[in-house]
Amino acid sequence: MSGFPIITADQRLAETRGVKGVLVGRWGLGKTYQLWTLDPGSTLFIDIEAGDLAVKDWPGDSLRPRTWEECRDIAVLLGGPNPALRDGQPFSPWHFNEARQRFGDPAELAKYRTHFIDSITVAGRLCLQWCKGQPQAFSDRTNKPDTRGAYGLMGQEMVAWLTHIQHSRDKHVWFVGILDERTDDFNRKVYELQIDGSKTGLELPGIVDEVITLAEIAPSDGAPYRAFICHTGNPWGFPAKDRSGRLDMVEPPDLGRLMRKLGAPEAAAPDKTSPE
Repeated sequence: MSGFPIITADQRLAETRGVKGVLVGRWGLGKTYQLWTLDPGSTLFIDIEAGDLAVKDWPGDSLRPRTWEECRDIAVLLGGPNPALRDGQPFSPWHFNEARQRFGDPAELAKYRTHFIDSITVAGRLCLQWCKGQPQAFSDRTNKPDTRGAYGLMGQEMVAWLTHIQHSRDKHVWFVGILDERTDDFNRKVYELQIDGSKTGLELPGIVDEVITLAEIAPSDGAPYRAFICHTGNPWGFPAKDRSGRLDMVEPPDLGRLMRKLGAPEAAAPDKTSPE
């Protein structure tokens, strides 16, 4: 078995690993503002939402994809090609070479250790718009639009996109999403990721390592405060997951600090006061 590509325990432990997570929360709580807690020299802001007013002075670099095709191109350049895929398929070596011709040498992206993708909600809208124009979104019999076909294709596309970015083993990746609140039939509050279709929201927690909700907590004996909710079994019912086992249920709303607690190396963030 001398030629079998076994990775030893020492090799695996020596690998550089990145944190993969999703940060969700209501409008206006400061999800995008978390960029101010990250090192601008090693962070790439992938601004899909075009909602960067809160971080207009943040001194880091950004990309602004406007179409689903551009989102896929950026993903294959960040994550590299998947050799298991065939020519013509997204994220294949063929796609990687096509994207490289459109965007340039992906080596320029190597300096970015953290990818901050804002937001997965808007990425889903771009994806659905693209899916509605594909053959799968039309009935074979009548050639009329088929909503189920469009949403089915969207689920496949989004999960493939998220999974490919997640395989950037040595990078930190944070997907930002909007959290919806509704009341179920038993008058209980239920929280869900705001995204078209159900497949992405159901599968996303299994793709990433960390699910963090930025929430405003209203204690019975004090003023409300913002915090990161990090454990599944929290009393408020917020979506959360900590695969590392290093986080407390409630953490300060500082993404840079959270990443250092997860084992990411120390990095200098710009001097900026957190929003009220």
